[in-house]
Amino acid sequence: MASNQNKRKIIIVDDHTLFRNGLRILLNNMENYHVIAEAANGKQFLELLNTLTPDLVLMDISMPVMDGIEASAIAHEKFPDIKIITLSMYGEEDYYYKMVNAGVKGFVLKNSDIKEVKTALDIVFDGGSFFSSELLQNLVNSLKSAPKNKDSHTELSERELEILILICQGLSNQEIGDKLFISKRTVDKHRSNILEKSESKNTAQLVVYAIRNRLVEW
Repeated sequence: MASNQNKRKIIIVDDHTLFRNGLRILLNNMENYHVIAEAANGKQFLELLNTLTPDLVLMDISMPVMDGIEASAIAHEKFPDIKIITLSMYGEEDYYYKMVNAGVKGFVLKNSDIKEVKTALDIVFDGGSFFSSELLQNLVNSLKSAPKNKDSHTELSERELEILILICQGLSNQEIGDKLFISKRTVDKHRSNILEKSESKNTAQLVVYAIRNRLVEW
């Protein structure tokens, strides 16, 4: 068991004390994670960043004083490398795009089991993005009646579309290269082209782009 000093540091931001307490206990029982602080709203969280440097942040969306969207955007502007995972509830799909644009790297539902939370923490800590499968399905369902958002200047090649689908499945560039029998360097180049064509800044925005344009199915 690693000492707290060697564990990955987490800040929990949520306005429900009982939820924070329960989540803190579960996280502190993990081998590699330790909760170093809690905040009841976005303003308190930003104040904590004046003295603390978390490896990961678990952020609620709807909170008094300052919500998760504003807090995430401000934190990401000041600390571009900060890794934030959103704690979401059903019915908050309208906020997902705003959270992605605010720099959030992961989304988990509050009713997720602790294994999925750990998976999200591991993936985001390693530089990836995570969307719970239920959340992705909610996003897809919310867009079924919306017009397809597709511009000619953002047309992807067959290979780029193939790679985008694998990115949405959570594969790393190396794993994509192995699966398609191409080099990681080639995947890196395709990924850069996809980011440019979709006007996305990160993997989370790519996933949203793919959903909005109905390029992937769940």
